[in-house]
Amino acid sequence: MDGRREAITEGRTVLGLEFGSTRIKAVLVDETHTPIASGDHEWENRLENGIWTYSLEDIWTGLRDCYSRLAADVEEKYGVKLTRIGAMGFSAMMHGYMAFDKEDNLLVPFRTWRNGITGPASEALTELFHYNIPQRWSIAHLYQAILNGEEHVEHVAFFTTLAGYIHWKLTGRKVLGVGDASGMFPIDRKTGSYDVSMMEQFDRLVADRNYPWKLGDILPEILTAGEPAGVLTEEGARLLDESGLLEPGVPVCPPEGDAGTGMAATNSVAVRTGNVSAGTSVFAMIVLEKELKKVHPEIDLVTTPDGNLVGMVHANNCTSDLNAWVGLFREFAESFGVKADMNQLYGTLYRKALEGDADCGGLLSYGYLSGENITGVSEGRPLFVRSPESSFNLANFMRVHLYTALGALKVGMDILLKEEQVKIDSILGHGGLFKTKGVGQGILAAAINAPVTVMETAGEGGPWGMALLASYMLRKEEGESLGHYLSEKVFAGAAGEEMKPDAAMAAGFEKFIERYKKGIPIEQAALDYLS
Repeated sequence: MDGRREAITEGRTVLGLEFGSTRIKAVLVDETHTPIASGDHEWENRLENGIWTYSLEDIWTGLRDCYSRLAADVEEKYGVKLTRIGAMGFSAMMHGYMAFDKEDNLLVPFRTWRNGITGPASEALTELFHYNIPQRWSIAHLYQAILNGEEHVEHVAFFTTLAGYIHWKLTGRKVLGVGDASGMFPIDRKTGSYDVSMMEQFDRLVADRNYPWKLGDILPEILTAGEPAGVLTEEGARLLDESGLLEPGVPVCPPEGDAGTGMAATNSVAVRTGNVSAGTSVFAMIVLEKELKKVHPEIDLVTTPDGNLVGMVHANNCTSDLNAWVGLFREFAESFGVKADMNQLYGTLYRKALEGDADCGGLLSYGYLSGENITGVSEGRPLFVRSPESSFNLANFMRVHLYTALGALKVGMDILLKEEQVKIDSILGHGGLFKTKGVGQGILAAAINAPVTVMETAGEGGPWGMALLASYMLRKEEGESLGHYLSEKVFAGAAGEEMKPDAAMAAGFEKFIERYKKGIPIEQAALDYLS
């Protein structure tokens, strides 16, 4: 306790802060990378005029509340006020579109990764570049705005991601970590920067529009993990800490996306390693040995925070509909006067799922709260369907909702593992799906038919991963790689529990996924007829 108090007062701690889809969380770590305090703020995106968005007020109110809760946690635990920090870093959900004019005004509401509104742009750019450009990517949002004839485009002086925006306002620097930047525009692996030939292709594509900018003028500068990315300015310190106690001048590492922080938090930045982050959305990040043989619209090619090529399978939907059903069971219990503890409720229902049939007894569900690019569904219509012959009971009901949370991910992973023959030495799981011991972990192992490890630190997630990236910048030795730093100085001796796939469950998941793929027209019909 005394050592931690001293680290806090002497400014030897490191802060990681991440904007997730439903929660903003800050984690403060000591010199051993151990979390010693935290704060969070719950928030939710809203659908406005057909766009999933968060307002600027949402962003700044949430950031300040999150930090104030962290500072309060520090004072409550250690009896000191948080005034000095050794280093910090900011991360957020990847992709999306935040565009600003030369006076730094936001031109249109923030368009998040969740929007499935850029189909024509995505297809056109994928064909032009011979490189998959997913709908979520920032360049797809920009080009779709061009195709739509949106007036704001000619006034764009800078566009970035949410993490890039926060970093810019707190440090004054318009930069982005390479991992997050790889979700804006394709990266040239040889240079570690944007692909110049593709940028030139894009400029030629829009030349007849006579915009006053070239693409290279309006993208953020790229930095790699470990490089300094500025310091917290006086203005930035006041934006972050309303109390005025936090001292400016804190070194800040390159801002990253939640995919990059997930890789850091699971020690999955080396070739042939991978991780699956399962929460509101679900994505798998597999560090590749070589380029894929062909372009797959289901597979994003992004990078680790230190620039290695990654095959990313990103599904927009994971636990949102599952959480809604658990909420319904809570409401049912409370109608009987039973106050439900949510951790106990989740644990009970998740474990009940393991009693179900391996193939969910013929039940089918799509937890599509929003559109799903991997399966070609443009908008969300959560759906549950069964036949008269299906075995309809609580165990199968919960099992099918857990299976379907990984359904779209499974479709993409089958392409990587079966078609592209990608080799994986280890997969680590993290996120809310894995909190109930052995359930989500076992189902993921069955879905990809490979062992899955969950670390004791898995619950710390992205904010802790961001703190690790900031710690690496602050404490790395000359020439030390990110992979070496994580393996030798963070995870050496770390406990983790591996689960091998259960053969019956894996076979059952294969039966389920065939039903899932055949049933996509049902989901599409729900979209067509339920507006």
